[in-house]
Amino acid sequence: MTQVVADSSADDAELVREARSGTTAAYTELVQRWSARVLAVCHARVRRRDIAEELAQETLLRGYQSLATLESPERFGPWLRGIAQRVCLDWLKAKQTGQVAFTELPLDQQPSDFLANHPDSAVERADELQHLMSVVGQLPDEYREVLMLYYYQDATYRDLAELLGVSVATINARLTKARALLRERLITRVSIDNSNEEPS
Repeated sequence: MTQVVADSSADDAELVREARSGTTAAYTELVQRWSARVLAVCHARVRRRDIAEELAQETLLRGYQSLATLESPERFGPWLRGIAQRVCLDWLKAKQTGQVAFTELPLDQQPSDFLANHPDSAVERADELQHLMSVVGQLPDEYREVLMLYYYQDATYRDLAELLGVSVATINARLTKARALLRERLITRVSIDNSNEEPS
């Protein structure tokens, strides 16, 4: 492989062709462009950031190994998204059949040790984030995916439309619906939490 600096202004198709010809810097540039979106796709599918990070790495590796099979270099993003979906599906299937991933094994640190070493405010923020991600994780797939892609990468509607293979209007509709569902579920959950805290 050739170690040449890739042109960051080159489009994806050009970078794919350069990577196929042995320029590793070209694939590195593609990884920089697409890694956050791949992570968002994986996080939307498996609903756990730690697992999503591993699956995103696996996706990028498989993409590199399979680059020669990409028929339309200009469709690199949607092709890579498809790989990410398959990687996540493989992980979910393995989880259902009882295989235990390394990341599922218990850590040496006890929860009480973690809590003792972190101030209350950090724990509260972590609880709020966990609560938010729990609610996001309950959204239907199409809404969860577009929401996470939009906020992970701060991508434009046009970028999302191209990546997901739908129109810009569909992206707008999905984001609007996702936000409405999220708002509704968060308000409902806060109302339930507040009613549980009121003295009897």
